[in-house]
Amino acid sequence: LVLRRRALARLAPTPRLLEKIAPGAHPGGGVLRAALTGTGLLLMALALLQPQVGMGKEKVQRRGIDLVVAIDASRSMMARDVLPSRLERARLELGALIDRLQGDRVGIVVFAGQAFVQCPLTSDYDAAKLFLRAIDPEAMPTQGTAIAAALQTAGRMLQAADRGASSRAVLLLSDGEDHEGDVVAAAQALRDQGVRVFALGVGSQEGTPIPIPDGLGGVRGYLRDRAGNPVVTRLQEAQLREVAAITGGVYVAARGGDLGMGEIHAALERLEKTEFESFLAVRWAEAWHWLGFPGFALLLLGALVPEGRRRS
Repeated sequence: LVLRRRALARLAPTPRLLEKIAPGAHPGGGVLRAALTGTGLLLMALALLQPQVGMGKEKVQRRGIDLVVAIDASRSMMARDVLPSRLERARLELGALIDRLQGDRVGIVVFAGQAFVQCPLTSDYDAAKLFLRAIDPEAMPTQGTAIAAALQTAGRMLQAADRGASSRAVLLLSDGEDHEGDVVAAAQALRDQGVRVFALGVGSQEGTPIPIPDGLGGVRGYLRDRAGNPVVTRLQEAQLREVAAITGGVYVAARGGDLGMGEIHAALERLEKTEFESFLAVRWAEAWHWLGFPGFALLLLGALVPEGRRRS
């Protein structure tokens, strides 16, 4: 635009001569057109950032229960009688269950030969699912199925919870019997604390070999005993049923598309809810249209502005 104006000034030093030589060549219209178009594009670009504005505050009440998920991470959970594997399927369905929780606090205990807290009680469901995906049987320090230790760890977590809920529950996911401790005594201790255990048995009673992963999603062999025979893992339901019965909970054998998580969720929903906290939350509203519509209008106006005055 600057070069154009200089060229016109050399060609016609006066406005009258410019009008005679190059009618409609006045640069003022081009300046206005460029300004309108540039401003319109800027507003449209800001609108694409999807800005939001606060619309005040409101009181929010959150009601729920305290739920600890105790998940078996022993090597037997890598068996593929439940596809893609017992553990992977359990993780997928647990993630879906967490997505359905509303106001509940959830924690995760992982166990094999030992039990430890994977995720403390939290209402941040995204964080809980992140910890859930990090469970790896190969990272467990000792192998086994320490259900009693898992129940004891879950009980300590619930007892230590700040402003604990009136309804507390443990969701136990496993495929076998405990050979490491006294499961009955651990279940009775939870019952005395008012904690219910909902047990989900994962696997089949027919049994299947335990695969050894190759790190690439495949199998490089199967776990064998000292005699060289493949180790076959089977679902052992007896202790899972007993734990649920002692605590007044429910046992569900894995079945259907969701492994029975729908039945578990329905049972959890029937528990008494506790109000954990009331707080003021800011509500945000979309504000992109306050920039987008004016920007579009300026683009249209810029397109309608002529380059300069024309002779009649």
